[in-house]
Formats: sequence, C-alpha cells, structure tokens
Amino acid sequence: MRHGRAAAGAALLSLLPGCATSQSAPATSAPRAAAAAPTPAPARTDTLSLRRVLDSIATAHRGVMGYAVRNLDTGEQLSLRGDETFPTASLIKVPVLVALYDLVEKGQISLTDKIVLLDIDKVGGSGLLQFLHNGLELTLGDAAVLMITISDNTATNLILDRIGIRRVWSKMEALGLGHSKVHSGSMTRLKTVAPDSSAKYGLGVTTPNEMAQLFALLAQGKAVSPRADSTMLALLERAESEKKMMRYAAGVRAAHKSGETDAVRTECALFYLRSRVVACVLTKSNEDKSWTLENSAEIAIARLGEAIINAWK
Repeated sequence: MRHGRAAAGAALLSLLPGCATSQSAPATSAPRAAAAAPTPAPARTDTLSLRRVLDSIATAHRGVMGYAVRNLDTGEQLSLRGDETFPTASLIKVPVLVALYDLVEKGQISLTDKIVLLDIDKVGGSGLLQFLHNGLELTLGDAAVLMITISDNTATNLILDRIGIRRVWSKMEALGLGHSKVHSGSMTRLKTVAPDSSAKYGLGVTTPNEMAQLFALLAQGKAVSPRADSTMLALLERAESEKKMMRYAAGVRAAHKSGETDAVRTECALFYLRSRVVACVLTKSNEDKSWTLENSAEIAIARLGEAIINAWK
C-alpha cells in the first residue's frame, strides 16, 4: 500500500515581560483567550470481548497460535502465549532491517553502498534477484526495499553478508529483545551461528510480545531514531503480503510484515486506526501445510486481524 506519511510540526511561542514604568497604569481586565478545544480521548474498546474472540480463534486453530496486541495510545494490551518462543520465518527480516538502519544511523554503512550480485549469492524461495543476471549492481538500500516489499531471500542474504548476523543479535539485545534472533541466511544454513536452534526453528525466532514491542518502538521512533523509524515504517507499508492480517483490511493503512514456511505462518502489523494498534500473530506446528489461499492458519490470522481492526476502527 502506498500511502504518504504526514508529519505534524510544532511552533514554540515565547512571552516577553512588559516594561516597567514609573507610574502605575490603571488596572484593566485583559480579555480572556478562547479556551482550546479539548483533545479527544484515544479510542478504547471492550478488551474482554475482544479477548474472547481472539482466544476462540486461537483455540480452534489446528496448531499452536500466540498473539500480542497493543493499543499504543490507550495502553490496552492483550496476549496469548506472549512470551513463548515461535519460529519467525521471514518476519525476522524486520529485525534485520532495523539492524541495517542502526548501522546507517551510526555512519558505519551507507544505503548507497554498492553490491554486485553473483550466482553464488542466489537462493530460492521468495524474491526476484534469483532470476536476474550475474553481475547486476544494486545498493544496500535497493536490497532493503526488496527484502521488505517482496520478502526477497537473496536480498536478505546480501544484507546479512554485509552487516553480519551477530550485529542483528546485538541490536535486538540493546532494545531488550533478547529472544529475537536470526540464525542464518535465508534458504541456507551454511553460515548459521546457532546450528541447534536453526535446525529446530529455521531462519529465526521471537516471541509475540517481543515482536510487538519492536513494532511499538518503530511507531514511537525509538528503535533507531525518529527519522530512520519513519523511513522503515513507510517501507513496511509497501509490503505486498495481503493473505493474512491484511486479508479483510481493505482501506486500512498498516505497516506490516509476514512470514511463512510449511508449518509456520506469522505476521505483525502496526494499524493506523482511531488509535495506533500493534498486532502480532505467530503460529507453529500447523496441521495445514498447504500453500493455497484457503490455508487454515492464514485464514485464522486474517480473522484475528479483522477482529482487531473492528475493535478500534
């Protein structure tokens, strides 16, 4: 989705003290300034009813489902299995993006740095770089766009080769997200830094609460910096996945990223509703391993997204 992001500016007014005179002026009644219109209270919802709906969907799911929902403006929170470890699939590309922009912010790397695509770099799965010619020159910024918008696996690996997997770990730990880790390159475990966890969980791991917190930090401008976070959110608004939480979200603006493997479906989103609402849904051990639009895990995630949107729209 291609939506602009409006930025509100603030004006600072300073009051200068009046000059003293040798003779007191007669007291007069100063006109009262017009009262400012009260700021509307952030939108709240019936969280008990919402929890019943979300839990019923999760309970009926043929697999393991966890979620974390946060209204950033009212403080309302709901979670199920919020601190349980889940595989991320391509959702882990959001921490990779944050680590990249952190290095850019520190001046240690530039989005304009050039990368040359070689045959040895290409991996299968999602993305287009695997089909393009050897010797193609692109930038780190180009790779970041491809990694997020179409979840390009080769682009992800090009970024990880440049910034290092351990730097992603370090950045997540610095944000207090110690359970959110990328294990290896996408579609390859040749350079894994955690062989056992990689074999068990695949590309990466997180918890519903940690990934929700990462999206909350991005929304608050605290993941890297307000400018960098705004840029990353604008990129996440262009993520093309519409099969899960965005399935029933026509007309709703959101920054989101999903992931999937045979038995795993995941998605996190920052919804711009009457309030800013972060929702992360993670699944594992799914019985339905199909790759159709009727995959039961994807439909369940879509129904959770619909209920969350309806609660605060």
